[in-house]
Amino acid sequence: MPASDTPAETSAAQPAAEETPAPSGRKKLIGRIAIGVAAVGLVYGIYAFIDYRNNGQYVQSTDDAYVKADGVTVSSKLAGYVRQIGVADNQQVNAGAFLVQIDPTDYSTKLNQAQAQVDVARAAQQATAAGIAEAQASLNQARAALAASQRDLAYYSGEAARYAPLAASGAEPRTQLDQLTSARDKAAADVRAKQAMVEAATAKIATIKAQVQQADAQINSAQATQAAARNDVGTTRIVAPIAGKVGSSAVRLGQYVQPGQRLLTIVPTQAIYVEANFKETQIGLMRPGQPVTMHVDALPDVDFHGVVESITPGTGANFSLIPPQNATGNFTKIVQRVPVRIRINAGEESRKVLVPGLSLTVKVDTKAAKGAIKAIRAEQDQGAK
Repeated sequence: MPASDTPAETSAAQPAAEETPAPSGRKKLIGRIAIGVAAVGLVYGIYAFIDYRNNGQYVQSTDDAYVKADGVTVSSKLAGYVRQIGVADNQQVNAGAFLVQIDPTDYSTKLNQAQAQVDVARAAQQATAAGIAEAQASLNQARAALAASQRDLAYYSGEAARYAPLAASGAEPRTQLDQLTSARDKAAADVRAKQAMVEAATAKIATIKAQVQQADAQINSAQATQAAARNDVGTTRIVAPIAGKVGSSAVRLGQYVQPGQRLLTIVPTQAIYVEANFKETQIGLMRPGQPVTMHVDALPDVDFHGVVESITPGTGANFSLIPPQNATGNFTKIVQRVPVRIRINAGEESRKVLVPGLSLTVKVDTKAAKGAIKAIRAEQDQGAK
């Protein structure tokens, strides 16, 4: 019955009627928030697009990058037993620091033998040089005898020429002319003998001088052997060729080493650099001198900075041991990688962390070279004309 509706029931129904507009207000609030978020997203999207057009598209990044250092492998030039080791693993050394001592006994003996050979060669040279003075005295004596014989020949030749017309006219006896003629012929034979003696003495001097030159050559040979032996003795003491840290040491005390055998490696931690392998699609605007930002996994929250130092004149595959041969029918194009060397700016504390072999994430800002595209196009257009 309608009369059964009490005032209490009527008053309870009124609040329910008043709550019906609430969902509509909530929807309006959510709509406004959505519009605000969309507006913020739109603004951020526009900002991100503009930033990408102005800066982001010029930043080239790769995680195929590693810290490197040109380590030097230290080996022995000579064979022998290791008598002393002057360094330990991971020790910092300066250039010229003592590393390993090879037993020098055998090489010192060879040095003494070489010194003895030099002394023998010098003694032979002195003896040969003394023979030159003796041969020169014999030559002077032969020349003096030749001069005396030539005077006798001249005298007897004149006398025979003077007595010949007298003997022919009968003014002088024929026997006197015969005696003078005989004396002249004897003097002529004596002159020829003395000339032969002079020639023999001269040849002897030339022979002795040649022996002196041979002795000089023997001295030079002995001195070269001595220098080689002295160099071997010095080589038994192995020193550090560069400054750095000792790594991968394989030498042990008392070990017998062979020539060329690797003993240890020195890593120049003060001369580390980064080698980043960029895709060929990323190096179009990459140039030496461009700034680089790097992150290393060991310190993920630290930014390291550097500069592009050089770009390898070829892809990594081009310099591999067996370069790929793509002149085949089943060729598949693969994006190539180009190694880029980066000089890293790092202090002493950073170098304690940046050891060779660590991987990095590298970003290169190539914005400075964005005008290169226009220059290349202009160059091509100029060439086409």
